[in-house]
Amino acid sequence: MSAAGRLRPPDSGVGDSALIPRRAAVVMLLAFASAYFLSALVRAITATLAPVFSQELALGAAQLGLLAGAYFVGFAAMQLPLGIALDRFGPRRVLIMLLGVAVAGSVAFAAAKTLPQLLLARLFIGVGVAGCLMAPLTAFRHHFAPELQLRANAWMLMTGSFGMLASTLPVQWLLPHTGWRGLFLGLAFAVLVAMGVVARAVPRDRPHRAEAGASTGAANARTGYAQVFAHPSFIALAPMGFFAYGGLVAMQTLWIGPWLTQVAGYSPSAAAVGLFAVNTSMLLTFLCWGIAIPRLLRVGWSGERVMAAAWWPGCLVLAAIVWLGEGAATAWWALWCVCTSVVSLSQPALGQAFPAALAGRALSAYNLILFAGVFAVQWGLGLLIDLLQASGWSTTAAYRAAFGAFLVGCIASFGWFVVHRRGASQSDPTR
Repeated sequence: MSAAGRLRPPDSGVGDSALIPRRAAVVMLLAFASAYFLSALVRAITATLAPVFSQELALGAAQLGLLAGAYFVGFAAMQLPLGIALDRFGPRRVLIMLLGVAVAGSVAFAAAKTLPQLLLARLFIGVGVAGCLMAPLTAFRHHFAPELQLRANAWMLMTGSFGMLASTLPVQWLLPHTGWRGLFLGLAFAVLVAMGVVARAVPRDRPHRAEAGASTGAANARTGYAQVFAHPSFIALAPMGFFAYGGLVAMQTLWIGPWLTQVAGYSPSAAAVGLFAVNTSMLLTFLCWGIAIPRLLRVGWSGERVMAAAWWPGCLVLAAIVWLGEGAATAWWALWCVCTSVVSLSQPALGQAFPAALAGRALSAYNLILFAGVFAVQWGLGLLIDLLQASGWSTTAAYRAAFGAFLVGCIASFGWFVVHRRGASQSDPTR
């Protein structure tokens, strides 16, 4: 096998044993993608099932946001220990163990009778799928060159869009035949199959050579996270990850659906079609990012530079949605998601700012910020909507005001990123 047939960044610090043929790399990508597909499906399914949960369980907006957000509480709580585990034990072993928790959580959700039981089961599902993106990104950081890391990241996110597509019309079609409990039993079986695929197709984890600053002990692990949280790139990207990226996920996985039904006047089936269209647009967007990113890198446009130049259209579209109210339907939400997708470049850009031995912790720390933002936006919007409605506001006015507050947070986070990146760029003009 020639050097061109193997994939590895020059600073991976993982030794020659980490080199893998291209065919093995593709198989590894597909195996990881099977798990991430299911992770995205179970994450987004609440948007389609929101009318069912509201009717059968009599959930208000705040309770619905809490149920959707419980997934992200479990997900976020795992991120810091996940980063240490990924760097110490490797992506394959960690992902297989966590997926077992997702199977148990899905079965428990299907059997739950009360809201607290549903919340606990949903939390365990979040714990179980916490490594479905970070495990492959860590593996890519060790095995792939920088431009291939960005492309593979875009392809993984495209796989996630497939999962979100599957959570819309297919779920709506299956619901009359299986009920939502049967759907979650089916998801449990599918995750079990994904565990087997990962175990069979992903190369066994091998110990990596320690770099300066790499760690194995608990004290050094904390030192590693201290380096991550104090890094200029992390400081610049964290607020954007919380508000903008977290908000993008929160909207896709919950609040676009209720906006379509309660503000735009869609029926549940029409809202499912709308969500299908939104997620199709995201799938195509991530496909385009995967094609465009290597070309942008070759002409000197890093991920951070692209984000700094292209953050503002999404804010303009969201402002238009808030202004239009009932007139903002599927096409506007699809356009907002497409424009805001530029924030997805933040994950691989951050991973490349750290040595490979710290990649798992850097990516997981950022994911903690991201999914804390998802939970905050999902539950916070629900609380604000309920509060405003209780104060006499109409449903449409309450949604518009809540989403306007979210817009302010997004603008502030992008401003923070641009200012801090500009300061860092004075010492590093390639950023």
